[in-house]
Amino acid sequence: MTIVVTVKINDGIVLAADSATTFSDNDGNVIKIYNTANKVFNLVKGLPIGLLTWGAGGVGAASIATLTKDLRRRLAGEDPSHIDWKLPVDYTIEAVASRVKEFFHDELYAAQAPSPNFFLGFKVCGYSAGAALPELWDFRIVGDKAIGPVLARGQDSSGPNWDGEYEAMDRLILGIGTKFKPFLKEQGADDQQAEEVTSAAVRALSVPVTIPAMPIKDAIELATFMVETTIRFVGFNMRAATVGEPVEVAAITKHEGFKWVKRKLFFHQDINP
Repeated sequence: MTIVVTVKINDGIVLAADSATTFSDNDGNVIKIYNTANKVFNLVKGLPIGLLTWGAGGVGAASIATLTKDLRRRLAGEDPSHIDWKLPVDYTIEAVASRVKEFFHDELYAAQAPSPNFFLGFKVCGYSAGAALPELWDFRIVGDKAIGPVLARGQDSSGPNWDGEYEAMDRLILGIGTKFKPFLKEQGADDQQAEEVTSAAVRALSVPVTIPAMPIKDAIELATFMVETTIRFVGFNMRAATVGEPVEVAAITKHEGFKWVKRKLFFHQDINP
C-alpha cells in the first residue's frame, strides 16, 4: 500500500508520496517492506510535467522507477528507436497521459499474461504548453483492463486528491471511512440506497481544506501533512506499516516549472554533484 497526494490550486499543483514498497507472498502475507521506493517523477526534465504512481512496484522484472526513466528518454527525444515520441512544442497533458497508457499498458503490461490481482495507478499532472493553469489526469491498470486516462481535475478545478491508503484522509477530510458503505449494506441497504446515503454523508460531513487562491507554499504544507498523517495513522494501526517515510514532495508552477521540495537520494551529493 502507499499514499499519493496532489493538491491543485490556481498557482500550481503539488505532488507528494510516501516511500514504502511492500512485498507479499502468494497468500497475501507481508514478507518485506522497503522504505526507499520512488513514486514522484518529473516526467520530462525541463518541462512542467509530473507523474505520481501507486500500486504495483514494477511491470515484469523492471521497477516503475526504471521504466519511467525509459519513458522520460522517449518523451525528451533521447531514444533513437522512438524519436516520434518526442513531445511537440504544443504538447498537452492529455496527450502525455495517453503516452503513459500506451507505454505501460499497451506496450509493457499487455505483453505478459494479465493477473486479476494486478493494480497500477498513475497521476499525470502539470501544464500543457502555453496553458495558464495546471490539470490532473488519472490512468490505471486493473487486472486485464486499462482505465483512462480520465481528467481528474481540469484547469478550472481545485482541491486535494489522494489514492492508495484511503482510510486516514477519508475520515479526516470526507468525514467517513472506507467501511461506511459496506456497513450500510450490512444493515440492509441496497446498492443504490448505500450510495445515496454515503454521498449525503460526505456532503454534510466533509471539511474543505483548500481554496483556489491558496498560495503554493500552503498547498505544499497541506500535501505534506496529508502524507505524514497517513503514515502516522497506519503506523499506529495493528497491521504492517505499509506506508512509510521519507516523504517526497514536488511542486509544479507556471514560471518555476517542476521543483523538488523534499527528495531522497541514493547517492551523496558531495561526490555526485
